Amino acid sequence: MTEYLLLFRNASAESGYLSTSQDMAEDMPKWQSWIGNIAMQGKLVHTAPVRYDATVVNTDGITEGPHKEGGQILVSGFLICKSDDLEEVQNWSKSCPILKYPFSSVEIRPLVPFPVG
Repeated sequence: MTEYLLLFRNASAESGYLSTSQDMAEDMPKWQSWIGNIAMQGKLVHTAPVRYDATVVNTDGITEGPHKEGGQILVSGFLICKSDDLEEVQNWSKSCPILKYPFSSVEIRPLVPFPVG
């Protein structure tokens, strides 16, 4: 079974997420149901939202604040799942609650097992 990383991307405000506390409270049951569906099939490995706070380290040094694509889009969470079928993961992603927001997306990336030992 292949493990997949789903990256949730969303537009951001100047110094925080666009989603308000009310948006997040209203969306929580949708997220719980969506993630619960994957978990009930025994295919959830791990998931979490990510805080807005970030540090970016690159060859130019260290900067505070998240990396924003195009100055606006950033990663707001992730989910790792497992499946024998990429199409199954794509179908789950099509109903992800993040997609209700403008400029949002779910990027699906297969994970490569890292040799240990």
